[in-house]
Amino acid sequence: MIIDITQLKNNGTNKIEINELVKMDENNKANLIDLKNTFVKGYIIKDNIDEYILNVLVEGTMVLPDSITLEPVDYEFSTEIEGNIDELLQEINLISKKTEFSIDIFPIIWENILMEIPIRVAKDKGDIKMEGDGWKFIKEGHESVSTNPELEKLKDLFK
Repeated sequence: MIIDITQLKNNGTNKIEINELVKMDENNKANLIDLKNTFVKGYIIKDNIDEYILNVLVEGTMVLPDSITLEPVDYEFSTEIEGNIDELLQEINLISKKTEFSIDIFPIIWENILMEIPIRVAKDKGDIKMEGDGWKFIKEGHESVSTNPELEKLKDLFK
């Protein structure tokens, strides 16, 4: 997502509007299966001391693996990014993404999308299969586990 800043640099305009679709970076997928309808809307301005300020809203839908079944689950997210572009790039250890006439803001956008990934997601319980042929999902502390009576006899040997 390379933004041409020539107009800002030459004082031809005071703001560059951004309205772009984000495509998933195949090299850095993390736990994402896919991104759907993810847009970056906002602007870049130049302040009084010739620094570039980014102010964008990133909204979309992440497709993540369900923490129980690993089936794809849609997870809507929204994050606002605001700050000095040089400082934002330094935070993610990328200084070389800015040239004299352009700024690549994709690393900033991508890092903030990755920070929005929840620890785990799960579908509604109604959609999850809780038991099957020879197995049953047991929640810890909610149901008692039946033990084999033959093993119960071994317990008496160690008293």
